[in-house]
Amino acid sequence: MDALERYINDRTTPEDELLHELDRETNLRVVQPRMLSGRVQGRLLEMLIRMLKPRTVLEIGMFTGYSALSMAAGLDEGAVLHTFEVEDETAAIAEPFFARSPHRDKIKAHIGSALDLARGLGTEFDFVFVDGDKREYPDYYRMLMGDDGGRPLVHSGSVIAADNVLWSGKVLQPAARNDRHTRALQEFNDMVAADHRVENVILPLRDGLTLIRVK
Repeated sequence: MDALERYINDRTTPEDELLHELDRETNLRVVQPRMLSGRVQGRLLEMLIRMLKPRTVLEIGMFTGYSALSMAAGLDEGAVLHTFEVEDETAAIAEPFFARSPHRDKIKAHIGSALDLARGLGTEFDFVFVDGDKREYPDYYRMLMGDDGGRPLVHSGSVIAADNVLWSGKVLQPAARNDRHTRALQEFNDMVAADHRVENVILPLRDGLTLIRVK
């Protein structure tokens, strides 16, 4: 953590003890703990939820549950967050933390691909956080907007937040043939920018966060 990042972190509202413990647990047990949303992004997600007041939330990419817990803390009673994770091992870390959270009844965790399972929930989503497999970002967007031939999972006024859209600056460079992650993120960014149905802004937060509002 550099000095400016530490300054920002130190002047952001502290995370609660459960999230702090989850951060430590992730760093101890996971090979790539930097995938954790962390204090600043977690607070941003919680504040977005508090301001937008969604009743239905979809998270694509649970990891160890930090972002899900952050968003659940901002949800009103009766609202629900559906979170998807394909990796059993990281989902297993999240589960006991979900169980200990005072917001546990708002979280519905699913093991499997959102591409296969999300539409089966039979609902549209007011807020979506995309943080899954970067190679699948274009497919996530097509699914959400109904461009894959199915019914859309978002509606007018829905907000989509997509993480890691700058990919350590690699999106600025021509992607190698075998660099599917960078190529997919470039495609996703271009798709969103060209889509007249939405408006968006890319925030240089951590590895890049795009906020998209469906018109």
